[in-house]
Amino acid sequence: MTPVADRAGAWSTLRRLVHISRPVLWINTIGTGLLGMWLTGELLDPTAIPILLWLTLPFNLLIYGVNDIFDQDTDALNPRKGSIEGARIEPREVRAIVWGVVATNVPFLVWFVIVLPPAAIVVIALYAAVFVFYSAPPLHFKRRPFLDSLSNAAYGLPLLVMPLALGAPPVWPAVAGLLVWSVAKHAYDAVQDIEEDRAAGITTTAVLLGPRGTAIWSAAWWAASTALFAIVSIPVAVVNLLIAGALVLLLLRRPTPATAHRLYRLSVAFPYVAGGIASILVLAAIVLGTWP
Repeated sequence: MTPVADRAGAWSTLRRLVHISRPVLWINTIGTGLLGMWLTGELLDPTAIPILLWLTLPFNLLIYGVNDIFDQDTDALNPRKGSIEGARIEPREVRAIVWGVVATNVPFLVWFVIVLPPAAIVVIALYAAVFVFYSAPPLHFKRRPFLDSLSNAAYGLPLLVMPLALGAPPVWPAVAGLLVWSVAKHAYDAVQDIEEDRAAGITTTAVLLGPRGTAIWSAAWWAASTALFAIVSIPVAVVNLLIAGALVLLLLRRPTPATAHRLYRLSVAFPYVAGGIASILVLAAIVLGTWP
């Protein structure tokens, strides 16, 4: 194989790994990491830069690459896979995904062990382990109703990782609010996959509760997150309540997986809108000297 062909093959593999990492969902990791840093009162801390880089392609490839490896049975039945909403991999790609996950994550994890405080390392390890075992045996949280949803609280952990890494006190209501918000979001988004998961013999929270029950489950967790966010910022709590309320009410009007799929774009936009408003408010407060 010529050098040109080698380079072309490498770029093709990289593009495929980026697709598998679902860039549209990176906001859930990098956005949370940025907000976690800003909540410490720092616009940009050098210690945070490797963590922020890790929260882009490397960590999202870990989340979704591992998920795609172990969900090939249900993904084969899911018409939305193979698009921007998620990849549909072939068995021959597993090796490349595993090497991609290892090559992009291990250097960062080694660096974190060397430079970060022990408490931050523990939370980072928990963060990574939860998402590996969400998809992988023996724990395989995805196939355990309620644990699948509860385990996704881990999406809120960057709000804890950043202050621990930077030696600042966590903003606990914000941390707790994002943890419970993430429980609701996972279950809600899983409604669109009820039929495919049921056909593959997987009982998720959404499969067990059905669309209506899952909407109520998510509503309860989103209500709790609104109360917690209100302790930190009333405007963020109001935005959270409005968007979550709209998602829940629209699903309850016609509680079907097809409705959930039509609403998925609004659900994807949710963290962009709410997180964007929260970030603008925090950044403005830092610049004005009123935060922390």
